[in-house]
Amino acid sequence: MSLAQALPLLILASSLLPGLVIFVLPERSRGARTTLNIGGAVVKLGLVIWMVGQSVQGVHYEFRASLLPGLDMVVRSSALGLFFVGLSALLWLVTTVYAIGYLEDSPHRSRFFGFFSICVTATAGAALAGNLLTFLAFYELLTLATYPLVVHRGTDEARHAGRVYLAYTIGGGALVTIGTFWLYSITGTLEFEPGGIVAPFVDGRARVLSAIFVLLVAGIGVKAALVPLHGWLPTAMIAPAPVSALLHAVAVVKVGAFGLIRVIFSTYGIEVATGLGLAQGLAVVAAITILFGSLRALAQTNLKRLLAYSTVSQLSYIALGVSLGVPVAAAGGIVHLVHQGLMKITLFFVAGNLAETLGIHEIRDMRGVGRRMPWTMAAFTLCAFGMIGTPPMAGFVTKWYLGVGAIEAGASWVVWVLVASSLLNAAYFLPILRIVWFDDPRGDWPQERNFGGAETSLMLLLPTLFTAAAALAVGLFASLPYSPLEWARLIATRQYAP
Repeated sequence: MSLAQALPLLILASSLLPGLVIFVLPERSRGARTTLNIGGAVVKLGLVIWMVGQSVQGVHYEFRASLLPGLDMVVRSSALGLFFVGLSALLWLVTTVYAIGYLEDSPHRSRFFGFFSICVTATAGAALAGNLLTFLAFYELLTLATYPLVVHRGTDEARHAGRVYLAYTIGGGALVTIGTFWLYSITGTLEFEPGGIVAPFVDGRARVLSAIFVLLVAGIGVKAALVPLHGWLPTAMIAPAPVSALLHAVAVVKVGAFGLIRVIFSTYGIEVATGLGLAQGLAVVAAITILFGSLRALAQTNLKRLLAYSTVSQLSYIALGVSLGVPVAAAGGIVHLVHQGLMKITLFFVAGNLAETLGIHEIRDMRGVGRRMPWTMAAFTLCAFGMIGTPPMAGFVTKWYLGVGAIEAGASWVVWVLVASSLLNAAYFLPILRIVWFDDPRGDWPQERNFGGAETSLMLLLPTLFTAAAALAVGLFASLPYSPLEWARLIATRQYAP
């Protein structure tokens, strides 16, 4: 097997093999578990960086295994796949460091980190999938690997959240499975191709292909948290903070959003999706989800539930951007994979820091916490302004490109959706910032832990500061070569090339 064939498999194995070993480690083997976790994450990031560097020079990496005639399992490098796997590899390393600090004294750590590693394997596999069948396989593996993390605490509430999560995601997976094999029965192929694969089959089959599109989008839309398929996400917030970060910034919802991009660009093609009116319909659903998520966030008193509904809203910027039919908007949607990931993972890290250090879960208990944990809340403040869309944060770049793209596409109504969304974002984030920085601190905190004079554990604080700084940097330096925005613009431009 050549390196060109082996490298995609090595990227998957760099998290899968450590995870399988971690499962059998006794709980007391903290050093070995930490070494495997960090080592696997570093190796994965290194391999992805190598693949990106070689792909820029024109090297193509692909592993293909035939299952049946015309049905292959394919993992390969592509500009869009590398964009997503690069994000997941970087944030997984950061999240692993955070999770080790967060779960330092908790039970069942080997079980947790074993499934944690399988999740990153499934995410990387979905990112590198070369056809819809391979994407479906890793999409379903992600469901099964994430369930034990959602129910990790073992409480009645956690088990209920797990049942809700499985009901939604297995149902969504069934829809994707039906749509996938129905599509194969028409096209005879499931390959991801620039411009899609369905154009030659539209004549006489428009209604059937539209029905398949609805099945695929509805099934993938469960993980992408499109309204009304979002109900599992706020419920799953009972999980530990590293799992929440995993769900919202690195794996589950991102695989959903990435899957929508693949269906529109690589399966149907933007011209067919627009010609059949399918992209426009998805844009409307995305706009409704953006406003609904923000309105629901306004009503929340629990910090993690507020952030969950914020994710419901923010994630649909991706679907909206790729549905508008112009490269500028598509670039804004694609780059939001990175922008939302950096901002949202920071916010969930902060929620975890507050819970672990001071026992804070409710917004009312955050009065004056900025004076007790200034670095943590500075990171929160930066990313809250980013979610609102304040320059020069990453969120502003996303909304600017979506707005310009909407005008170019003749969909000026989208600009009003973006304005309303920003106002709603401000309405639920600014009151939190006011009580954090300007209200008097409470006399005592719900459950304060002592970290030797530091505001919290360094293994919790450093990942939080890193991702907050990255969220600022990708906004400040968005126009530089090789920035996430420039990469997203390249991907979007290729989708519309003649």
